Amino acid sequence: MNLNLRRSSAAFASGIVFGFGLSLSGMLDPVRVQGFLDIFGAWDPSLAFVLGGAVIVTFIGVQAMKRMTHPAFDDSFHVPENREIDAPLVVGSTLFGLGWGIGGFCPGPAVASLSIGLPQTVLLVAAMLVGMTLHDRVWNRRP
Repeated sequence: MNLNLRRSSAAFASGIVFGFGLSLSGMLDPVRVQGFLDIFGAWDPSLAFVLGGAVIVTFIGVQAMKRMTHPAFDDSFHVPENREIDAPLVVGSTLFGLGWGIGGFCPGPAVASLSIGLPQTVLLVAAMLVGMTLHDRVWNRRP
């Protein structure tokens, strides 16, 4: 099996596991996510447990990565080197948070939610794709 096929297979398997986890945890329901953000109303703490589990799994993964010389399907790890808090980071984080709060989805669960056929999810994913395309076209033109 060639390297590109192994990479694609690993990415596909990771996506299936991620989507299954989102479905199992109820994170494909935007009302649940919005309930977590409604701290002064009918607060739903279930997302806190999902986020806590993600932090634990990520911590274990980073510790394992530190002991490896390279990943299984690449020559090196691609870890962000920029540690600055700059305007694009703040603006992007703000837009992400606003979109997450209003729509009840972040990009991964939004794409996974296409499988349950909510009409608003199709609109959200389409708008997300338009936004990402515009960003790439504008951002890549910067000097």
